[in-house]
Amino acid sequence: MSESIQVLLREHGVQVTAQRLAIMRVVAEHPHATADQLGDAVRARLGAISRQAVYDSLSVLVDKRLIRRIQPAGSAARYENRVDDNHHHLICRECRAMFDVDCATGAVPCLTADDDHGFEIDEAEVIYWGRCPTCRTAASSATSETARTSQPGNKISHPNKSERTTRSNP
Repeated sequence: MSESIQVLLREHGVQVTAQRLAIMRVVAEHPHATADQLGDAVRARLGAISRQAVYDSLSVLVDKRLIRRIQPAGSAARYENRVDDNHHHLICRECRAMFDVDCATGAVPCLTADDDHGFEIDEAEVIYWGRCPTCRTAASSATSETARTSQPGNKISHPNKSERTTRSNP
């Protein structure tokens, strides 16, 4: 894999360095990771790399379209090596898990602007937001527990009161 990454970097006019090779490998292994997460993983491999070197390398690799930068609303930028294949992302509003989703229409751009203002559109970024199965299950369990404990006669603990009501068994 290292040789193919070196070739890819050279084909795109990027100087091959140990840091860039490590970043390319780590992005492939950890898609949608933040720069800080990638830096930690690269440090585990190389022993040392400055935060600035991580950001500089990511910037070069994004500019050369070797990796893709995604920045969902309210989130740090994330990086992936899946480029030039018109896919989108699905993000959980609660835990922020992120998944790749292939485009439903398959053609770039999948969205046609009503008024392109003279632009030649070559990319559409779509992010689907929702709740993942794990967070939905957790929310459903929490709702069930709240409903169970808040029914009349159930044992309820109030943070500002020391009194409790206890339900008697029928």
